[in-house]
Amino acid sequence: MTSNQSLFERAQRVIPGGVNSPVRAFRAVGGTPRFIARAQGPYMWDAEGTRYIDYIGSWGPMILGHGHPAVLDAVQKAALDGFSFGAPTEREVELAEEIIRHVPSVEQVRLVSSGTEAGMSAIRLARGATGRSKIVKFEGCYHGHADALLVKAGSGLATFGFPTSAGVPPEVVQHTLVLEYNNLEQIEEVFKTQGDEIACVMIEPIAGNMNFVRAQVPFVKRIAELCQQHGALFVFDEVMTGFRVALGGAQSVYAKLIPGFQPDISVFGKVIGGGMPLAAFGTSRKIMQQLAPLGPVYQAGTLSGNPVATACGLATLKLISQPGFYDTLGAKTQAVVDGLTAAARAAGVPFVGDSQGGMFGFFFTDSLPQNYGVVMATDKDRFNRFFHGMLERGVYLAPALYEAGFVSAAHTDADIAATIAAAHDVMATLHSA
Repeated sequence: MTSNQSLFERAQRVIPGGVNSPVRAFRAVGGTPRFIARAQGPYMWDAEGTRYIDYIGSWGPMILGHGHPAVLDAVQKAALDGFSFGAPTEREVELAEEIIRHVPSVEQVRLVSSGTEAGMSAIRLARGATGRSKIVKFEGCYHGHADALLVKAGSGLATFGFPTSAGVPPEVVQHTLVLEYNNLEQIEEVFKTQGDEIACVMIEPIAGNMNFVRAQVPFVKRIAELCQQHGALFVFDEVMTGFRVALGGAQSVYAKLIPGFQPDISVFGKVIGGGMPLAAFGTSRKIMQQLAPLGPVYQAGTLSGNPVATACGLATLKLISQPGFYDTLGAKTQAVVDGLTAAARAAGVPFVGDSQGGMFGFFFTDSLPQNYGVVMATDKDRFNRFFHGMLERGVYLAPALYEAGFVSAAHTDADIAATIAAAHDVMATLHSA
């Protein structure tokens, strides 16, 4: 039998760090990464045959669980017709229509292959549409690894403690203004002094790359007002939250709390591809007319709208749009958070959790953090010990404090009960930490 350790040693000889995305290396938590051989429903099996209850779900896309029969059937049929054409297909039109049907702020979308590609394209579109250069992002929010956005990002960069990335010249990020998440004073001040130069404000409405941190309602409301007053565009990065926290994404959650709220541009990924490489950005027809071939803002991609990926995404969206889907998913996710919280309280361990739809997060502290600085000050050592304790008991959580977790429709009551039982065992060992 091939072991995880032998695979990791082999991988490190041919792949930097032995992984193709940094957080997978387990550097933040220590130990050997698990090399996954297969997955089905809410479970993954590693190279050694060990089964895990999966709470990362490919970092969000597997909202139906792994290998859902209807999705698998759609992918297999599409593959028989061809992997890629480099030409338009009816299915990409259908997927665009399905996204637009559920997201009122979007009148047109452009399909791409990754969240990074969608995020950088949205920024380019905002700059092209406004004729301005400056963009605002928030510390701890991650919008992909495009140069202009790798400034105090969360996720992998937070995991390794780097405030930015090498290889990004200072002049590339000179127009990127980085503010503190949920800080009203800072956003007021930057618009007061530079509002007429700002092309857009980009935000993760529920930041999933500094674990799970919500943008406060007054904060979102005020950004929307300032953008409108100054002619800037408000970009919601819903690569993680789109179709994951609600059928209409996080923007539908905020729209219920802020009358008339809509972002100007939306970025989607993960769930809309159902686990295959697919993402999108969209906005009003007027702004989208700035894109080539109609306008001067250039964007292109050989595999954009890939016929197999769109089949996967379309099948997924049709299934999750069924009545009651999110009520059930949200209840499962809340049960996980409530169970973890109860386990911590029983052990006398400081702990707090939060969730929305099928996305959740937790911290070993007494109150929910509101920004990146507070997240960075939470108990990393205790988290690492908890992670490994759960992993040893067959529960696969994100291998870094700075990542959100995900529940799928395939998780059963028994899976959740087993997770909570494991948490009680592990929390008891953390009391003295």
